[in-house]
Amino acid sequence: MFSIGEFAKLGRVSVRMLRHYDALGLLRPARVDPHTGYRSYAAGQLARLNRILALTDLGFGLKQVADLLDDEPGAEQLRGMLRLRRAELAAQVADAAARLSRVEARLRLIESEDTMSVVDVVVKPVAGAAVVAVGGVAESFEYDDIGPVVSGLCSTLASRMEAAGLRFAGPAIASYEPTPDDRVQVRACAPFAGSPDGSGLSRIDLPPVAQAATLVHRGPMTTIAESYQALAHWIDDNGYRAEPGQAREVYLHTEGDEAGWITELQIPVTPFAES
Repeated sequence: MFSIGEFAKLGRVSVRMLRHYDALGLLRPARVDPHTGYRSYAAGQLARLNRILALTDLGFGLKQVADLLDDEPGAEQLRGMLRLRRAELAAQVADAAARLSRVEARLRLIESEDTMSVVDVVVKPVAGAAVVAVGGVAESFEYDDIGPVVSGLCSTLASRMEAAGLRFAGPAIASYEPTPDDRVQVRACAPFAGSPDGSGLSRIDLPPVAQAATLVHRGPMTTIAESYQALAHWIDDNGYRAEPGQAREVYLHTEGDEAGWITELQIPVTPFAES
């Protein structure tokens, strides 16, 4: 099970949007704590979320989406609808390209639903590390919101380290944490060699993680949602629970063509029976 903030990250939507879907009855939480009111979601609900987002990108209103989902459309039916919309979007003005990209990403997620649990996940401890960091805030976990923030922070981190004479002592790391106002606190971090004094960078200690479910994502960041959702399914299917805290991305290789990039995803977990 996942908190609303964690589920928003995995689904690449905002917490505000999930609450709106709950209020409309489109996507109810799997569990609501009777004492705190905290919402919890299951990885299996990502399939319904993918369909809601695909249908809204097709131009359907939320009432129409609810009616369509009552008919339980299959992946093949949705693929046909998405392909039709893709052809329409390709003929539109340049600013429609971002929507086309989201439609294609959701299509890949829908097509891969049957194989999401068949992934190479390693559960391992993650050591703490002293790092230098820069931070920022993204409006949501949606790629169009978070992608430019992460890219800009990583660029700023590298340039400030170079200016201060600091050397990378390991791969760069990004951490994410929901904020009370439903946005996302993002940090770009790096282990370092040298003195960070006067660099304008914050020195922080990333805490160790007793157990993290980890998965290596290969390819561009625009497709990383597929790996996050595969990891979410594995966590639920193998008796683990995601722990509150900072999920991390470790950028093992980010040079050259993005098709060759390698990123390790890390989500803190505990066995469900212990939570």
